[in-house]
Amino acid sequence: MATRPLSPAQFSRRPRFLLRWYYWLLLAVAVAYGLAFAMHWDDRGVLWVQERFESPAERKESVWLPDYHAVIDGKLLPGMEKDEASDLAYNPQTKTLFSVMGKNPFLVELTLQGEVLRKMPLMGWSNPEAVTVMENGLLAIVDEREHLLSIVKVEAETRELHRDAFPKYDLGPSEDQNKAFEAITWDPRNQQLLLGEERPAALFSWKSDGSQTLTGSKQKLVNGELDVRNLSALAIDPRTGHTLALSADSHLLLELDEQGEQVSFMTLLRGFNGLSKTIPRAEGVTIDDAGNIYMVSEPNLFYRFEKQ
Repeated sequence: MATRPLSPAQFSRRPRFLLRWYYWLLLAVAVAYGLAFAMHWDDRGVLWVQERFESPAERKESVWLPDYHAVIDGKLLPGMEKDEASDLAYNPQTKTLFSVMGKNPFLVELTLQGEVLRKMPLMGWSNPEAVTVMENGLLAIVDEREHLLSIVKVEAETRELHRDAFPKYDLGPSEDQNKAFEAITWDPRNQQLLLGEERPAALFSWKSDGSQTLTGSKQKLVNGELDVRNLSALAIDPRTGHTLALSADSHLLLELDEQGEQVSFMTLLRGFNGLSKTIPRAEGVTIDDAGNIYMVSEPNLFYRFEKQ
């Protein structure tokens, strides 16, 4: 049976149909890409594949973030709604946490349940964004706006801190001066401070013996480039020596081994790891000697994660 040729009207309609089909296809691709970007699936896809290749023994020797579950889920830190919690550090001597507030500069000491013990004004700081506990009651605080690192002494009777009373170190220029050093953690195994630039995310080390004296100058780590949109905070697990790297923009917490290779990750979106709501802007992370993980988010939210 012979095929009937297309009429002129049918022939003219076919290009319009193909054009509309092509338009809807492009729209669907654009929407899918936008959704993937908004949900940060691009940051997670490769990590998820990498996790599948970790053996049970390797998982046991790591922090292994997929096994963590929120047991305190966005608790409000009272009286700090306008202060913007910027970082968090665990003190193994006092079994308490220290957090810095960036908008109205002060240091706050918290219990492991997120209860406020004391608030200490930071006199002379402009924009404290990072804090870590070193040794013998020493804390290192980074002022992102002024590119300065201060090493302060905090004792039981301390009620306020004056920056001019403590040693200061110039962190030098950053590629983006407005997105400079925003992360710091003490690495006791290697006797050094680990520093992180916010954007582009990169890691540096600075040697110290745990005192108020730093030696040499900061050094960029060979494997210090991180595949995240920004770097908000750092912490080192005292049990494994692995590093936790937090990204507020990517809604991710990464675990890195001692060579800087990514081991596992935790997504900070609603419905994952026991979170009832997405963490709005995770700015601080730390881990205690039992392996419990703590986070703070702007403006004044507190989280605690435990391994199931």
